[in-house]
Amino acid sequence: MASVRLMHIRDLIRLVGFMLVGLLFGTLIGQVAWGLFLSVLAHTIFLCCNLEALLRWVRARKEHEPPEYVGVFEDLVLEIDYLRDRHRKRKKKLASYIKQFQQATRALPDATVVLDNQDQVRWANGAAEKMLGVRWPEDVGQRVTNLIRDPKLRDFMAREDLDESISIEIDSPTLSGRHLNVLSAPYGDKQRLLVARDVTQLHRANQIRSDFVANVSHELRTPITVFRGYLETLTMKQTKVPAEWNNALEHMTAQAERMRILVEELLLLSSLESEDSVPHPITVDVAALITEIHARAREVSGEAEHLFSLEIDSDLYLKGSPEELFSALSNIVFNAIHYTQARGIVQIRWSRTDTGGAEFSVTDNGRGISTEHLPRLTERFYRVDHSRDRQSDNGGTGLGLAIVKHVLTRHDAELLIESTAGSGSCFTARFSPNAVAKPPLDRDTGVRDVG
Repeated sequence: MASVRLMHIRDLIRLVGFMLVGLLFGTLIGQVAWGLFLSVLAHTIFLCCNLEALLRWVRARKEHEPPEYVGVFEDLVLEIDYLRDRHRKRKKKLASYIKQFQQATRALPDATVVLDNQDQVRWANGAAEKMLGVRWPEDVGQRVTNLIRDPKLRDFMAREDLDESISIEIDSPTLSGRHLNVLSAPYGDKQRLLVARDVTQLHRANQIRSDFVANVSHELRTPITVFRGYLETLTMKQTKVPAEWNNALEHMTAQAERMRILVEELLLLSSLESEDSVPHPITVDVAALITEIHARAREVSGEAEHLFSLEIDSDLYLKGSPEELFSALSNIVFNAIHYTQARGIVQIRWSRTDTGGAEFSVTDNGRGISTEHLPRLTERFYRVDHSRDRQSDNGGTGLGLAIVKHVLTRHDAELLIESTAGSGSCFTARFSPNAVAKPPLDRDTGVRDVG
């Protein structure tokens, strides 16, 4: 601080010196005012020259030496030199971090692409070129959807609710027969980190499992049919069958029927898993389906005499498969009946959403489901209460909600579950606007082709 103050004093002395010289010159020529003016002008020119030299040095430090003057300019040169040196060290450190990050991501087996807020490529590792065809630095500035022309990826990147829990599966654009799981995570300032992982082996394992279940289920059809046929014959000839066999035959018939339903549902699941969408969608009169489901629900309720409440938009239609939608929606309704006490309330609602989509919701006041079970309800054979289902002959197969999930996925919809133990449940099938169809021209048929 003392040296800085000394430099400022020297600047002041220099200014005084200029003014004394000007005063002396003005006295000699008899124009003191002009002498002082010229001295101030000379001092100003001196400062401008020093500023010009300082500017040249700042702009091109390697080509010009720093100005060697005492006073405030020397202080400025030293301060600028210090800041530049600190900036250079920080830049070198950041460059080292970036280099380490790039080396680490290059070693990753997963394809990694850094995107800006416009989904343009900023950086990509070597696996991205191999698996996605995105090259760095050749493709910098290109939109990732222009480089990877996959409709599923385009729709995925257009979503506004992307987070680390949402991903899609696509076929690799560069490796034939390879399946990739792609997720997008927030990165930096309004950037995205696109990560693609090769899940071909997992996909093949799932396919093998699905084929195995389908083949076994298909093979079980014949022996179950034969077994049920003999049971029916024995049941019809009660006079020729010992009386003590009747109870056993009744239970065997019920379990054989349950096995038949299980095999049929396994085959249905395998069929649903084979394709992501309905191959030949038609316009479906959902209101008519719900009316039929309600009639069957009353039969299923039987002596329990559940109370049903219906709220249906008869002008709201969907594009898809009537059989699959009937299966999914009826499973939701029958599930509510199964877990609701006698004379309990089941509310069925079919309505349009604010976004132009549609919702089918079933609300009951049954025993409800604990929070820890909700994420696993759509898994195959997952049961909340095993003891009750085993004691009941009609406890279900444990595949109903799995079928619901797959059907809704094929119809561009999702299943939402809200429940609290002891307070009932609400199952909602929410369809996107793309799944909604215009009312058919012929209301009597209930369906028409949508191309």
